[in-house]
Amino acid sequence: MTMKKLSIIAFFCIGAAIVSCNDVKREQNDVYMPDMAYSRAYESYAERDSLVFTTDESQRGSKIFYNNKPVAGTIARGEEMPFAITKDATGDTTNYVASKAVKSPIDSLSKEQYTEAERLYLINCGICHGKNLDGNGPLYKDGSGPYPAKPAALASDAKYISMPEGQMFYSVTYGKNLMGSYASQLSRKQRWQVINYIKQKQKAAKAASAPAADATAKK
Repeated sequence: MTMKKLSIIAFFCIGAAIVSCNDVKREQNDVYMPDMAYSRAYESYAERDSLVFTTDESQRGSKIFYNNKPVAGTIARGEEMPFAITKDATGDTTNYVASKAVKSPIDSLSKEQYTEAERLYLINCGICHGKNLDGNGPLYKDGSGPYPAKPAALASDAKYISMPEGQMFYSVTYGKNLMGSYASQLSRKQRWQVINYIKQKQKAAKAASAPAADATAKK
């Protein structure tokens, strides 16, 4: 075969390839596994393809259900200590009372954890309850501060000394009376650590007051 014939054949082959490439299929076929073909990892405020994704539970199967919410029963990283009790409805105290039975998942604190718990207490709690847990924080300041009512004295008030850890956790998580929720400021683990710190301070205050009470009784 001469070079001329080879050139003619090559020319026609290239031409056929170019023509066939122009016939691009514009309509998409059915996707066999759409959850693998389309990523669920969307950027915030990204536009969703309503033909593929849905937030309607009834359309599961025909479309990919995705509502930007975590799967029920899963726990976010850093929230490894779930608290099953929900917030009471206004005027109800059922769950608040039930929280008494919840035991703290933290039995003790290491030296480093104690120091961190103390730091978190001073930042989040000390402004009201005072660095010594006496209710004399900067907001009250012996009655001369901007807050007229003295906050709870956590280390000496019998109500809070006897309050179970679970009920303290409920109050810190959802807020109670004039105290707001600290769920956004402290993780669950940090809340339990701060409560453990408070309980240790309560025990220390009780132990310190015992010799003084004995000495008074002997006089």
